[in-house]
Amino acid sequence: MKKVVLGVTGCIGAYKAPDLVRALRKRDLRVQVILTRAAREFVSPLSLATVSGEPVLEHLFPDAEPGETAGEGPDPTGGVRHISLTEETDVFLVAPATAHVIARMALGLADDFLTTFHLAVRAPILVAPAMNTNMLTHEATRGHLRTLRERGAAIIEPGEGELACGWLGPGRLAEIPEIVEAVEHALEETATRQDLAGRKVVVAAGPTREPIDPVRYLTNRSSGRMGFELGEVAAARGADVTLVLGPTDLEPPAGQEVVRVETAREMRDQMFAAAPEADAVIMAAAVADFRPAHNSGFKLKSTGFRRENATSSLALVANPDILGELGAARAADSGSGPAVLVGFAAETGEPEGESIRKLREKRCDLIVGNQVGQGRVFGLDSTQAVLVESHDGQAPSVSRREPESKRALADAVCDVIVRRLERRPPAGIAERSEAKRSSPSQP
Repeated sequence: MKKVVLGVTGCIGAYKAPDLVRALRKRDLRVQVILTRAAREFVSPLSLATVSGEPVLEHLFPDAEPGETAGEGPDPTGGVRHISLTEETDVFLVAPATAHVIARMALGLADDFLTTFHLAVRAPILVAPAMNTNMLTHEATRGHLRTLRERGAAIIEPGEGELACGWLGPGRLAEIPEIVEAVEHALEETATRQDLAGRKVVVAAGPTREPIDPVRYLTNRSSGRMGFELGEVAAARGADVTLVLGPTDLEPPAGQEVVRVETAREMRDQMFAAAPEADAVIMAAAVADFRPAHNSGFKLKSTGFRRENATSSLALVANPDILGELGAARAADSGSGPAVLVGFAAETGEPEGESIRKLREKRCDLIVGNQVGQGRVFGLDSTQAVLVESHDGQAPSVSRREPESKRALADAVCDVIVRRLERRPPAGIAERSEAKRSSPSQP
């Protein structure tokens, strides 16, 4: 049975929450409610627990007051509830969503159970605003809703009519049938997109570190977030995902095989080990182009270099071109590489021309070009990309995408992979079939 986590926030529309829970349960859905402190002024935890059949989650810490439901703290799986709940959630719905909670979600604040859960959950997110007309149309609220849309949330537009304040205009909570329909649509989309089932996808993510001495290294600003989203989307669409991960402070998604590496050469070894059995390889990692020519076995001292105008130099040598080598190996022997090879091009200038050049030079199927620098892309949830795709005997196609969440871009990349894999059997099947045909027949 699918599970909807319903966030109820503090406005008059919260009185409809029990009816919304009943309507969702009639669709054979489990519903668990997260109730904000302000929402308690409009609807009781007891009424919501009664109609949902699930404990209402309210508190971020286990020291809830006597008689109240503790929403956080250790659970039977050994995790904490706002994290373990994410593994059970098929849709996260916030209805009604006040201007205050929408702002906190857009800003990534996490100071109560609802907003902390919002940052952790990776299920589809639906937001149903409800507020005064002037609050809804204020540029701040409109900007926050725009941010949530760009990150992949679906906004269930409020209705128009008489508001609790006596005004006439937009701002009413959408009707319950409309909200239920949006939930069912999100569930159907998730259920039907198993188009990578049986496929093996290898994703390289994060930066590499190239040691100068035991305490210093060369690296870059990549957080690994784009690679994480690619891995999560591919896994959600049924793929068996291996994540080859450079050093990053972010926690990798659960449920994927994670191979950790440090240097470009280590990443190359792991990618070449995984590529022959993969249906698709996505090189989303920001691999260092150079490494120090010599890795000192001891910490280099600054003595002698602190004089005024003193200079020093660091000799560099080129690192392996992992994407280029994968493309060349596949071109030389189709059995030595994946059916689909995807690369990334991070450019401080316009990425389109460089993406076209890289597509041809690296012999890829798809290059995702990003313009980086000046607070763009690295470490953020949003991006703006150009997709450059190869076509046999034809000029590459170019698709310029609007600003969007990295999750939405990951879906678009997986769409290309699925389309290119449609007529190819999963990796290993053709080889096994050939081996069977060539083996001696049994008596």
